[in-house]
Amino acid sequence: MKIEKQIEFDKIKNRWCEFAVTDAARERIAESSLIYSETELNKNLRATTAAWELIEKLGIPPLQNISEVKEVLAVAVRGDCLSAYQLERVEAVLAAVKRLKGYLERGKVYQNSIAYYEENLDPVEELREEISRQIRNGGVDDYASRELSQIRMRMQQTEDQMKQKAEQIMRTHKDCMADSFYTVRNGRVCVPVKKECKLKIAGSVIDKSATGSTFFMEPAGVAKLSEELYLLKLDEENEVYRILYTLSAMVMASAEVILEDLTMIEKLDYLFSKGKLSLDMGAAEPSINTERRIHLAEARHPLMEPDIAVPLQFEIGDDIRGIVITGPNTGGKTVAIKTVMLNCMMAQYGLHVTCKQADICMNSAYLCDIGDGQNLSENLSTFSAHITNVLEILSEANSNSFIIMDELGSGTDPAEGMGIAIAILEELRKSGALFLVTTHYPEVKEYAAGTDGILNARMEFDRDSLRPTYQMIIGEAGESCAFYIADRLGMPNEMLRTAIAAAYGEDAVEEYHFQKPDACLARKSGAKLTRTKTTKRHADLQTKYRIGDSVMIFPEKKIGIVCEPINERGVLRVQLPNRKIYINHKRVKLHVAAAELYPEDYDFSILFDTVENRKKRHDMERKYTEETIETEES
Repeated sequence: MKIEKQIEFDKIKNRWCEFAVTDAARERIAESSLIYSETELNKNLRATTAAWELIEKLGIPPLQNISEVKEVLAVAVRGDCLSAYQLERVEAVLAAVKRLKGYLERGKVYQNSIAYYEENLDPVEELREEISRQIRNGGVDDYASRELSQIRMRMQQTEDQMKQKAEQIMRTHKDCMADSFYTVRNGRVCVPVKKECKLKIAGSVIDKSATGSTFFMEPAGVAKLSEELYLLKLDEENEVYRILYTLSAMVMASAEVILEDLTMIEKLDYLFSKGKLSLDMGAAEPSINTERRIHLAEARHPLMEPDIAVPLQFEIGDDIRGIVITGPNTGGKTVAIKTVMLNCMMAQYGLHVTCKQADICMNSAYLCDIGDGQNLSENLSTFSAHITNVLEILSEANSNSFIIMDELGSGTDPAEGMGIAIAILEELRKSGALFLVTTHYPEVKEYAAGTDGILNARMEFDRDSLRPTYQMIIGEAGESCAFYIADRLGMPNEMLRTAIAAAYGEDAVEEYHFQKPDACLARKSGAKLTRTKTTKRHADLQTKYRIGDSVMIFPEKKIGIVCEPINERGVLRVQLPNRKIYINHKRVKLHVAAAELYPEDYDFSILFDTVENRKKRHDMERKYTEETIETEES
C-alpha cells in the first residue's frame, strides 16, 4: 500500500472502482494485487482486451448492483415469506440476467471469449414470468389468481353497497343529518347525525364532533355489510399470503441457480470494469516477458489528460540495468520515472497500459523513494527519511525488482550527498535490479558514464523558450541549465561570474558565453518609513502646569485648580468646586501659579482628597491596614 500511495497507483485503483457496478467487484478491485504467474497474467490481460472489444462493439453491458438480492435469497432459503417488494427485486435481477445473456449472445458473433460466459447464465424464465405476472407496483396483482380476483371484486361490490346504503339513509332522514355527505370514521362508513336525532337512526355511534353537536353513526344496514367486508378482507389476506408463499418457495427452489447468476454477474462486472478503464484512458494491451526487458512507446502518465501529457519513449533491459536521469528542475524527471513504474504496475495487475505499444517484464517487487518523506512524529529529517527508506529498499532489492529513486543523495551536504548517491547506485547495480534514478550531481553522471550496465539519460530543455519539452533522451547526460536560465531571466553578469567560479572554478568563467551585455542589478526603493519627532514644545508641556496652579477654563471662564499635571496626550485634570474634570491644555490658561498661593511644602491632599481618604492614607503610612482608598472619577 505504501508504494501505491507514493506513485499514486491508489488513484488509478479509485478510478478503476468507479467503473464497477457491484459491491463485490469494487471489493475485489480494492483488494487486487500484483500477479506473479506469467500464465495467469496473460490470461487476465486477454480478458481485459476481450471486455474492451465487447464494450467498443456492443456498448456498455446491462449490469446492476445485486447486493440487495443476496439478502432476499438468504430470507427465502430460511423458508420465510418474501414481501412483494423483495420478489420484485428478484424479478428485476432475473430480467437483468436475461438482458446480459442477450448482450453476450450478440458478442459471440465476434468470437469473443467473454461472450461465452453467456452459457453460465440462467434467467429462470418460469420464475421471472410468474413474479412478473403476479406482483406489480409493490403488491400482489388483482389477477394473480382467480380466487383473489373474485374476492377483490366482491369487496368492491360490498364497499359500493355500503356507500349506497349510507346515502339512502341520509336521503330518508334528511332533517336529522348535520351534513350532506357520509364520512369514514375508524374504518367505518358513518352518517353525520344531529345530537337530538340520534335515537331516530338505527345504528351505533362511532364518533362525535369536537363540539358534541354531531354524532357519527354507522347505520345497522351498513354495519351488516361492514362485517361481510371484514370477512372478505380476511379471505383476501389469506389468498395474498398463499401467493407470496408459493412464489417464495419457487425462489427458494431456484436459489442455487440465482446465486450462480449473481456470482457470474460479479465476475463479469470485474472484467468489464477493466475494459471500461482501458477505454476511458485510451490504453492498449501490453506484451509480457520474463527477460528483464521494458520497452514503452509513446507512454503517458495514466492520471494526466492525454492532450496535456507528452508521450515518453523508454527502453531498458538486456545489458542495461539502470538509467540515471538528469536535467533542469520542472523538466519532468519525476513524472517520467512515475510514468514508467505506473505502466509496469498496471500491466502486472492485468490492466491495459497508457502506451501506444509496450513490452513489459514481470517484477517480483516494485520499490520507490519519492518525495521528502519527512516524518515529524518520528523526528526524521528529509535526509534521514530518505536514507531509512533507501536502506529498506536495498535490503529488499534483487534481480527481479524494479526500483525508482528521485533526487538521489539530496537533503544533505552536496559533497557527502554525491558520495552517498554513488554508493547507492553501486549497491543497486550489484543487486541486478532494474532501476531508474534522478539526480543533479555531475559526479553521478560521470559514474554512470563509466560504469557497465548503467546509462545516462536527460530530459530535454528548450533554451529559446526556457521551457522543458518533457522528452527523455537515453544515452546522454543532462545539465541543470541553472546558469543559462538565470542569465536569460536577467541575472547580472557579475553575479553569474561569482556563481560559476564558486561552482566550477575561474577557468569555467572564461568558457561561459554570456547571453547579454553586462549590466548592474536594478535596485528598487522600498516603502518610506516615517518616525515620530519629539519636539521641544512637547517636552515643555510636561512642566507647563503644576499641581495647585489656579487656572481659567475656556470658553466658560471658570476658575479651577490643577490636581494632575499634563500627560503625554496633552490632557490635565482640574478640580472645580464640586467635581474633577479632564481637559485639553489648549482650553486652559494660567490664572495664578501655585507658588504664589501656597507655601512650598503645602499638602495638596487637603484640597483634593476627602477626609476619609486622608485618614486612611495616614493610617497606611504608620501601619498595615486592609482598608482601601476610593478615588473619585469624573
